[in-house]
Amino acid sequence: MHKFIPYEKLSKKAKKQIDKKKRSDWGLVRPITRIEENPKAYKRHAKHKGSENLYA
Repeated sequence: MHKFIPYEKLSKKAKKQIDKKKRSDWGLVRPITRIEENPKAYKRHAKHKGSENLYA
């Protein structure tokens, strides 16, 4: 059985290992804030040439 040592008294290496274990992966979640685009808002950027009515 290991002796309990407070986190503050651990060595840098030991703290690093504990911190590494605590960190987790985001998985499929993207931590970027997403805002839904307003369909009524004016869009300043021009559409690509020839992209409209390709199959009409």
